[in-house]
Amino acid sequence: MKIMTDKPSTREISILVISLVAWISVTATFIGIRPEHIGMGVLIALLFLISQETKKLIVALLPFAIFAISYDWMRIVPNYEVNPIDVKGLYEAEKNIFGIMTAQGVLTPNEFFHIHHCAVMDFMAGIFYLCWVPVPILFGLGLYFSRQRKIYLRFALVFLFVNLIGFVGYYIHPAAPPWYVMNYGFEPILNTPGDVAGLGRFDAMTGLTIFQGLYGRNANVFAAVPSLHSAYMVVALFYSFRARCYNWLRVIFAVIMVGIWFTAVYSGHHYIIDVTLGILCALLGICCFEYVLMRIPKFRSFIERYTKYIE
Repeated sequence: MKIMTDKPSTREISILVISLVAWISVTATFIGIRPEHIGMGVLIALLFLISQETKKLIVALLPFAIFAISYDWMRIVPNYEVNPIDVKGLYEAEKNIFGIMTAQGVLTPNEFFHIHHCAVMDFMAGIFYLCWVPVPILFGLGLYFSRQRKIYLRFALVFLFVNLIGFVGYYIHPAAPPWYVMNYGFEPILNTPGDVAGLGRFDAMTGLTIFQGLYGRNANVFAAVPSLHSAYMVVALFYSFRARCYNWLRVIFAVIMVGIWFTAVYSGHHYIIDVTLGILCALLGICCFEYVLMRIPKFRSFIERYTKYIE
């Protein structure tokens, strides 16, 4: 890699500095700085300055960075401070719509799988749930490095857009996940720590603490509706048909997508209602972006300029 001779302009450097200072300042003031914040800030600055290629990469990855910052900043004003937490209503709706009749009475699918689970499914559930963020991001990077940057940008922006729609849903309807009801009942308890639920069986089986580490950092457990876990692979699968991809890759994406939907319920992290709303959230984001926003001349012009910048 050659050191950049075409250095960033004064305007670009000013935007970089102002953005990093604003992000770190807000985070430090309202959340608290963690080592990863400093590490990420330094990495962004270095990659932006070191070469033309890495600068383009950083700018291209902005949608994913904004997603991560937005998720982190939800700690500033928790959704349960905006609207009441739904614990029992969602549980009862799930039981009424999708309840399974058993000798113990009517159970939600989560309760049924809590009783009826097996090692093979526990292992596969862990594998599927490990894919929900890495696979879409790797797909995006694959599009970027294979020079399909127009498709990459649309995918990345829709990924961000779907997340923002989902975050709005969290604030409109704060809701407890199934494992919360199993552990704590129907009374909302604020500042409840995250729980691995059924995914703990994968950690125990493998001797790893992957999910324990992930869910220990959960920004808010009362953010079960919609299930964004269930949305991401819908977006990736859609854009795999827009991109130059092998059919076998699309098949793998479809399998992972359905596997994540099943695991969300099997592991006790989401109700079927949550999963359904997550899928609808993805479809809404895709349709709004592709068939509404992209028909607005100024927005389409912005996308064209953005694409040209990172090409």
